Amino acid sequence: MISVEHVTRSYGDYIAVNDVTFEVASGHITGFLGPNGAGKSTTMRIMVGLTAPTSGRVTFDGRLYHDLPNPGRHVGVLLDASAQHAGRTGREILTIGVMTMGLPMSRVDEMLATVGLTESESERRLGNYSLGMKQRLGIAHALLGDPEVLILDEPANGLDPAGIRWMRGLLRRYADRGGTVVLSSHLLHEVELIADEMILIGNGRIVASGDRESLIQLSGGAGTIAKADDQNALTAALTAANVAFRIDGLQLHVFARPIEVGRIAVEQQIVMTELRTQQDGLEDLFLTLTAESQRDAADTTHEPQIAGALS
Repeated sequence: MISVEHVTRSYGDYIAVNDVTFEVASGHITGFLGPNGAGKSTTMRIMVGLTAPTSGRVTFDGRLYHDLPNPGRHVGVLLDASAQHAGRTGREILTIGVMTMGLPMSRVDEMLATVGLTESESERRLGNYSLGMKQRLGIAHALLGDPEVLILDEPANGLDPAGIRWMRGLLRRYADRGGTVVLSSHLLHEVELIADEMILIGNGRIVASGDRESLIQLSGGAGTIAKADDQNALTAALTAANVAFRIDGLQLHVFARPIEVGRIAVEQQIVMTELRTQQDGLEDLFLTLTAESQRDAADTTHEPQIAGALS
């Protein structure tokens, strides 16, 4: 269990993190989401003792990070994949970690295999690694001590689509074995695919938290857009099945997955004319609640015009 209690960090008059409080349960992947500059990285640095909070504290099963014996055996950390000596090889970096934590040397090869770095890649210097390779090495280093907790800042940065899918599978298996993951990102759709819970931060404050379904309901959006040949029959069937929905013109926003709505329609022999996933509910919520931290607004008044566009 990770407990973040009323954490604030200020730099003079600037408040980077403002009274942040949340908990992360064991066996869960928690997505820590916010625009660039919202306070994600500062919060994570405070969690692992790299930045002192102005007030508040963070504990792991009741203990501060610096009170953990051999902390790398309890908390695996990846905050900056490039924060290693560029002249050392990947194997040397992992070997130093193994020696520091008092682990068997066999962990080096185990972790290289786990993250998909080959023998030849492990002998290359970090300065010659691509960003994706650095991320894989950083994840390997975080996993070296077989910790109960992983704290990862933007781990998908630099990974190609296959690498991102690999990372999702790796973290899902880790959590399914009882591990705890805090995963920061500014990419909402990517985190949606893996997180059990999401915490949204904007302008240094927590603005919303919960699982996907609860955040969708908070957004006023819905899981499914549905239209039927007989709309009255569909609303009656959904009401009888105790499925929440709201009417929006000629369509329904249904708080359920499309497969569930479709199953109800089939059982009642209702002809559907539209049935699709509502895609923008969480995105709208994210952009609305973190608007003060967003660098780019939706106003296109001053955008340059493209000559001949659509002509």
